[in-house]
Amino acid sequence: MTRPRVVIAGAGFAGLTCARALKRAPVDVLLVDRNNYHLFTPLLYQVASAVLDPGEIARPVRQLIRPLRNADFLLANVTGADFEQHRLLTDHGPLAYDYLVLASGSRSDYFGNASLAKHAFGLKDLDEGLAVRNRVLMRFEEARWTDDREQRRTLLTFAVVGGGPTGVEMAGALAELTRLVLSKDYRDLDLGLVRVVLLEAAGFLLGTFAEPLREAARRSLEKKGVEVLLKAKVADVAAGSIRLVDGHEVPASTVIWTAGVRASELGSALGFSLGRQARVDVLPTLQVTGHPEVFAIGDLAGPVGDGSPLPMLIPVAMQEGRHVGVTIKDLLRGYGATNFRYKDPGIMATIGRNSAVAQLGPVRLTGFLGWLMWLFVHLINVISFRSRIVVLVNWAWDYFFYDRPIRLIVRAADDRTD
Repeated sequence: MTRPRVVIAGAGFAGLTCARALKRAPVDVLLVDRNNYHLFTPLLYQVASAVLDPGEIARPVRQLIRPLRNADFLLANVTGADFEQHRLLTDHGPLAYDYLVLASGSRSDYFGNASLAKHAFGLKDLDEGLAVRNRVLMRFEEARWTDDREQRRTLLTFAVVGGGPTGVEMAGALAELTRLVLSKDYRDLDLGLVRVVLLEAAGFLLGTFAEPLREAARRSLEKKGVEVLLKAKVADVAAGSIRLVDGHEVPASTVIWTAGVRASELGSALGFSLGRQARVDVLPTLQVTGHPEVFAIGDLAGPVGDGSPLPMLIPVAMQEGRHVGVTIKDLLRGYGATNFRYKDPGIMATIGRNSAVAQLGPVRLTGFLGWLMWLFVHLINVISFRSRIVVLVNWAWDYFFYDRPIRLIVRAADDRTD
């Protein structure tokens, strides 16, 4: 007798957690993703700022599902679905399913601004992190051999747009990279020309944090030399400058966009009802309306918690993945689906060396204690034991020697498929 098949579209935190939750279930699980790796996205900015190598925050999906005897992986792009026939359509052909879990994550949202999409760097996937690293290092190389002082100033101005955790962490990491590390590589370069600018459209940073933590983060960034511009809404970006809505211009040759995120295009491609940030409208059980065998989880899903959509955070995605795994096992036993309840473990953001903010229920941590908590939480959640060791070594090297080992400009050659 053929066992039921669960197809999971997306091997991120939501999809991988769901597959693990089905480890002992009497089903066959197939993970489908356009990448063959699972990415630990909270540390992507450290690839962009030359702290970590890509292999330290990404692991092959097949390696991660080895302990799952009922799971397999397919490298493919999802192109559509035939819900009547229970088939997921991919560029490798249709995949039959009994249960379908959509967990394709999110992407940068440029809000329809063509200039942003053309000139700004996103920071959502591994190739974008490598592109940012290449850009920063190349700008220093170009500035070293440029005689024009104003051109050098523009080359050495790096703008991060978005004052959420990713933007704050990226700005802090860039400031430390330029002033603590690259200052030793470029001894003949006037690093007084280096500017790291963080622009936020709201009147404060870290909008989901308590006000004292927001202010602590702002002060810490400014101590590290980051220029924080609040109420700075970007109108458009050109090669070499950012123009704000109020008409002010910020000369910058590198713009890193962290101010907007939306669900992947999968929900739209499948014709689902979409809510804010293009997230799929789901029932409290995380099932898609009209399709009880189809679930949407992670950043793709727009479940409501306490009257508002749940945030696009890894703890949300992992808890949803576990919940759907349990729900599928319940459905196989003839029980009904239960509503999802999110348990908030807290939020945190690091500003760099010896400085972070953490909001863990009633507990508020800043400075060195917050930084230690951030280190501990992120280290234990890194994908594999090997990666934890390598990440810890690189962090220690950076901390004690003010050095970052991955200062490589790497350009991929054209792929040859013939």
